Amino acid sequence: VGHEMLVGVIQFIKGAWNTGELRALETFSKLVTFKALGEGFTWETQHKERDIAAAKTAWEAAKEMIADHTYAMVMLDEMNIALRYDYLDVGAVVDVLSSKHPGLHVVVTGRNAKPELIEAADLVTEMTIVKHPFREGVKAQPSIEF
Repeated sequence: VGHEMLVGVIQFIKGAWNTGELRALETFSKLVTFKALGEGFTWETQHKERDIAAAKTAWEAAKEMIADHTYAMVMLDEMNIALRYDYLDVGAVVDVLSSKHPGLHVVVTGRNAKPELIEAADLVTEMTIVKHPFREGVKAQPSIEF
């Protein structure tokens, strides 16, 4: 965005929340396409089938962005969670990512990336929780988790 390149963002988990990242990226609406397509935190799910359907819908939107040559970067926010819970087939994801057009950067976020995704990636960074308020019963907080 800072180099005036088009960026697409697909959120796999948070859904229709009014998040800080959505508010911030709205200021760059000419350069950023932002789609929040999740059902909320999957570990709190009451409707696994809806979560799977939402992940598949998000993946379809992601594939459209990845195929669109106008994007310089596509961010797949919390996709690793959808993969970890097997809501999506990691092999199919790797196939699409491996065939992306030259010059496109795809960023996949979320903890516990599957080994197949790590192997296919050019760059992998791992962040590890040392301490988190969620473990003490504190719900997701504005400006921290969303």
